[in-house]
Amino acid sequence: MAAVRCIDICKTYLQGDQEIKALDHLSIEIEAGGFVCLSSPSGGGKTTLLNAIGGLDKPDSGEVWIEDQRIDTMSKGELADLRLRKIGFVFQAYNLIPVLTARENVEFVMQVQGLSPAMRRERSTELLNEVGLAGLENRRPAQMSGGQQQRVAVARAIASRPTLVLADEPTANLDSKTSDGLMDLFEELNTHHKTTFVIATHDQRVMAHVPRLVRMLDGRIVDDIEQNAA
Repeated sequence: MAAVRCIDICKTYLQGDQEIKALDHLSIEIEAGGFVCLSSPSGGGKTTLLNAIGGLDKPDSGEVWIEDQRIDTMSKGELADLRLRKIGFVFQAYNLIPVLTARENVEFVMQVQGLSPAMRRERSTELLNEVGLAGLENRRPAQMSGGQQQRVAVARAIASRPTLVLADEPTANLDSKTSDGLMDLFEELNTHHKTTFVIATHDQRVMAHVPRLVRMLDGRIVDDIEQNAA
C-alpha cells in the first residue's frame, strides 16, 4: 500500500486579480517507508503540495490519499484525528511551545493521545536520547541552539509513532554541519522506524541525501529521479 497518493490535484490562489496555479493537475505516489525530497524554486508548489498531503490545505480538485483513506473530503475533526494518529510535522520555525521544556514539548502530542504519564516519560526519554539530546530534557527552547530546537521538533514529530513525517524547509535556519546531522538523523529514523519522510526544500545538501528527488515547477512535476543518496 502506498503511503501517499495524489491524483490530478489542482490548487489556485488569487494574487491581486491574477490567478496563480500552485498545483496544476499534479499526480504522485510515495511508497510506504519512502524518503522523498520535493524541490522547486520559491512559488513552485512544493509547500502547497506538502500542505495538501498533510491535510493543512485542501486542493480545489483531485484526490489525496493517506494509505487507504481519502483525506481531501474529510471534515476538520477527521483531519485533526488523522494528523494526531498518522502524521508528524517538522516546520522551518520549529513551532515549539516556549514555556514547556524539551521533554514537555515531546510529550504534548502523547498527552493529547491519552497515553499514561509513565509511558509518555519513557518514550520522551527514549526519543530525546535518540536525537542526541540526553541531559537536555529540562531545557526550554530559549535555552537551546537552533539545531537543538530542531531536534526537539523532530522528536515531537515522531512521538506519536506516525507512519508519515512531513518536513517543510527543516534545514533553512541551520548551518551546514547541523543540517547534515539533521539529515543523518532523518535517515536513521527512516531506517529504524520505517517511517515515510517527505521533505520540501531548496537546500542542495538535503537533495543530495535523499534516494528520490522530485523537482517541481509552476505546480507541476518536471523530474522524478531515483538517485544514490550521498
